[in-house]
Amino acid sequence: MKLKLGIPKGSLQDATIQLFARAGFNLYVNSRSYFPTIDDPDIECMLIRAQEMARYVCDGVLDAGLTGQDWIAEHKLGGETKHQLTSITDLIYAKQSFGKVRWVLAAPEDSRFKTPADFAGATIATELVRVTKAYFERLKVPVEVEFSWGATEVKPPVLADGIVEVTETGSSLRANRLRILDTVMESNTQLIANDAALADPWKKTKIENIALLLRAAIEAQGRVGMMLNVKRIDLDKILALLPALQRPTISSLSDPDWVAVNTIIEERTVRDLIPRMKAAGGQGIVEYPLNKIVL
Repeated sequence: MKLKLGIPKGSLQDATIQLFARAGFNLYVNSRSYFPTIDDPDIECMLIRAQEMARYVCDGVLDAGLTGQDWIAEHKLGGETKHQLTSITDLIYAKQSFGKVRWVLAAPEDSRFKTPADFAGATIATELVRVTKAYFERLKVPVEVEFSWGATEVKPPVLADGIVEVTETGSSLRANRLRILDTVMESNTQLIANDAALADPWKKTKIENIALLLRAAIEAQGRVGMMLNVKRIDLDKILALLPALQRPTISSLSDPDWVAVNTIIEERTVRDLIPRMKAAGGQGIVEYPLNKIVL
């Protein structure tokens, strides 16, 4: 028995492969094949566009897959499907950063469009057609929503009045002289599975284990471990400096006057923290990388 797992092809592909590597799974992608190899004999992978992932998981072609909340919402607005889709876990990462992305309503900086209501009777270009239609319907603003095959940022004002486009930083929109007017929805990657796979005990356990390891890899992102020795009389000074994930681990050493401190901290704080720990009496200070943190 194998678990059929969908890996998102396109903008999320490289970030997903890197995430799986940190979680302990090595994925090997051949540019000529849609079937990556993975060093887990229980998993069979297939590259699928994130936009189509929910459909293939719901149809039972795949047991599970990774895609965004945006494409899950777009699929669900399309009507009934063969299998019920379940989100197993949030995996907050994107192609450039470990964070959420936004689908935003944007228009040319020098246009008359300043609010969503100004688009009454206008044309909106987007890949996220159903979600965009539902957004304007909620606002009771009549618009024409057209599917965009790509390069959506360049369409206003000639091919569309405005766009709904995904962004992480907004830099591409600014480069095309577009102004963000509203957020249509926020999205992050999710591991999804269908009810048939979750009804199988072996597949359910396998999916949950993958979710556990992927979450652990994300939790470790941007964090490092820190170890040091300190005299007991100076311990309180050291503890006052350490922002720990939970609480630092304190261990006795062979010398009863000394203890070892082990903790997890944000990597960005290390350069300021190490000199302060040294000044507070810390010795043998060691920083080490983390691959996974299981909460």
